[in-house]
Amino acid sequence: MYKLIALDMDGTLLNSDKQISAENKAAIAAAREKGVVVVLASGRPLNGMKPQLEELGMTTENDYVLSYNASLVQKVKNEEVIRSQIITGADAKAIAKLAHELGVNVHAFSQEKGLITPALSHYTEHESKITGMPITIIDFEELADDEQILKAMMIDEPELLSAAIKQLPEALYKQFTIVQSAPFFLEFLNPNSNKGVGVEALADHLGITADEVICMGDAGNDWHMIKYAGLGVAMANATDDVKEIANHITVSNNEHGVAKVIEEFVLSA
Repeated sequence: MYKLIALDMDGTLLNSDKQISAENKAAIAAAREKGVVVVLASGRPLNGMKPQLEELGMTTENDYVLSYNASLVQKVKNEEVIRSQIITGADAKAIAKLAHELGVNVHAFSQEKGLITPALSHYTEHESKITGMPITIIDFEELADDEQILKAMMIDEPELLSAAIKQLPEALYKQFTIVQSAPFFLEFLNPNSNKGVGVEALADHLGITADEVICMGDAGNDWHMIKYAGLGVAMANATDDVKEIANHITVSNNEHGVAKVIEEFVLSA
């Protein structure tokens, strides 16, 4: 019944040690052996997912990935873009200005310059580490208005970020898709971009319908794809808003929740 599985990485596929368990790896391999398409759907860039894609053997001509929270839907092997919905330098400047007013830090991913920030934060250093991208310090006012920006992010201590979120202008939610991917990361995407739209675009590309799709995740940036999927799965460690719209709640990312779902709904079918 299920032909496509989209997996979030942090808090879902990866355990707390940022590793893929042997159980998850074996279940994914078995699903692929049955002809099921398995894709990673992450806030990370493609390069930041390559170690895991290689570990899973998901680097063939027929493998896809949703990067930057599905701002890009790409083929893994040649990085061909199937779908792109991004923002601009003008958007990044406006978000940076608002972040400064709200007292939180900011960084963004530029198509040309990579991971950029006006002021170094340990959260940007964390981002650099998990994505494998070097940091470029740049005043966002120097960005061209038409510069291609994959996403911009407000980043800071969870309590500071929570306070900032409460002060965001309502109009901003019409201008961008705004998702919280971690207690310290708030992401601003193209209004036509989120993991749900990305999974749907890939499913359409592959001739697969929503009821043939499983999506698994744990955080706010997974909400849209879990809502879209025929079987939307929340991890036991998921946020309450994700659990509320899920069709199924599995065990945590430290208990091989991905494997449990694949075994129950794909391998036993």
